Amino acid sequence: MGAPDRVVRYARSFAVLKEEDADMWDDRTPDETIEIAVDGYKVVAYSFGTGDEVLFCLNGGPGLACDYVRDAHSWMADKGYRIVAFDQLGCGKSDRPDDSSLWTIERYVEEVETVRTELGLGRVHLYGQSWGTWLGMEYALKYTDTFKTFVLANGAGDIPHLVSELDRLRSALGSETVKMMKRHEAEGTLDHPEYQAAVTLLNYRHVCRLDTWPDAVKRSLSDWNMAPYMAIQGPNEFCYTGSIKDKIWLPELHRITQPALVLSGMHDELTPACSAKIHQALPNSEIRIFKNASHLPMWEEPGPYFETLLGFLDRNRG
Repeated sequence: MGAPDRVVRYARSFAVLKEEDADMWDDRTPDETIEIAVDGYKVVAYSFGTGDEVLFCLNGGPGLACDYVRDAHSWMADKGYRIVAFDQLGCGKSDRPDDSSLWTIERYVEEVETVRTELGLGRVHLYGQSWGTWLGMEYALKYTDTFKTFVLANGAGDIPHLVSELDRLRSALGSETVKMMKRHEAEGTLDHPEYQAAVTLLNYRHVCRLDTWPDAVKRSLSDWNMAPYMAIQGPNEFCYTGSIKDKIWLPELHRITQPALVLSGMHDELTPACSAKIHQALPNSEIRIFKNASHLPMWEEPGPYFETLLGFLDRNRG
């Protein structure tokens, strides 16, 4: 899909962007593609632009290639930022070992630090989206001096609270549909067409509300490695059974004193209420909710999203 089609589709969102930024949706080749040894395996990182102001991106999943976050933010290299993203182990062009012991958030934290140090990124602007916020919080609480700012996009700091919010969202499908979904979850028949139909409807309401999902999003989703996803999260976006299901970070977030930006979509599966709890727990944070977006505001409302993100980063350079 070329840039002109994208510009038409997002015309309203471009109103707050400068005219010369209208090519932001062009496919962009990384300036560098770097292979890094992590735990004896290969992890592939991508870098756009140069300089000391590094936006270090942790994408969602777990188990997704970084394309949807990498491609959306790569154009910011023209705004004075170096954009670095990487395919986490088990994802994208990185190695995919068949070893279930690797799929823990603790190991992924060490992977993040290895990538940062091996690339010589110094103190970064840490960016996490979805699962990347959980990984980012875990990382930030351990490596407290490695980042200048922290952006938490479409996240949650209390998984039990998130589960209650997801139950609230799917209750809008009606009590009979909820009963059907819970029956299939109990019986392990999540591949049943009626269950999949309900999940598809929820995804279009709360994951991405665009009629046609962007190519980068589809590339990430089509290459999903379910092994780390099942181990850490669960079988789908609305059913948490993995190792993270009881995790609550909120009581520890007061230790993160760097400037933080919390972002959410009004229709987000990780709801604005989840983001509000993060905002309240972080002592030096601001929050923005995008009224016409769900879980992917960088694609659904790019104008307001990038105006907010660039404004925050520009205020906290150096």
